[in-house]
Amino acid sequence: MINNKNNYVLKIINILKKHFGTKLKCALNFSNPFELLVAVILSAQCTDERVNKITKELFNKYRTIDDYANANILELAEDIRSAGFFRNKAKNIIKSANLIRDLRGGIVPNNIHELIKLPGVARKTANVVLGSAYGKSEGIAVDTHVIRIANLLKLTKSDNPVKIERDLMELVPKRCWIDFSFYIQSLGRTICKARKPNHSGCPLNKICPSINKN
Repeated sequence: MINNKNNYVLKIINILKKHFGTKLKCALNFSNPFELLVAVILSAQCTDERVNKITKELFNKYRTIDDYANANILELAEDIRSAGFFRNKAKNIIKSANLIRDLRGGIVPNNIHELIKLPGVARKTANVVLGSAYGKSEGIAVDTHVIRIANLLKLTKSDNPVKIERDLMELVPKRCWIDFSFYIQSLGRTICKARKPNHSGCPLNKICPSINKN
């Protein structure tokens, strides 16, 4: 039984901060906000490791928003084929590049309301771009790790990313929104893996309600 969820969340944050340190950053490689936008669009149903392999070549081939806006969709789709759903992702990247170039002077929006108007951009994508490119907190980035671990920690009872984000925003102090996602994602990648969680090595094993302590 978790009596005070706000104190419980603060304890989770402090434990993970001590374990992972304060220098966590986005796992995706990028050098500007538009590259991050492209990388996060590619990351849907794809691992960050795979995306970084793709963008290592992609960002050398396509260097400006004009390059993406004028790209041949079949060629771009082939360039990102290994990301999965490559035709739709290529279409969204090209459309987003055109909208940002033509309507915003080539500047990626720095608020969630404008970002989610772009093709292929939902709240998770927008939150990642805002947090990692602009250092802004307008929400909490909810990926598959956050969905799974937030449920294991009993911070939500939902599997809907939007509902989970709302639940977490009520519990997590706003100053911690960006770091909270990084901590949970790092935990999911390294320790609390979906297929083979390392319960004994988890820094939260003394307070996690989903670990059988018998």
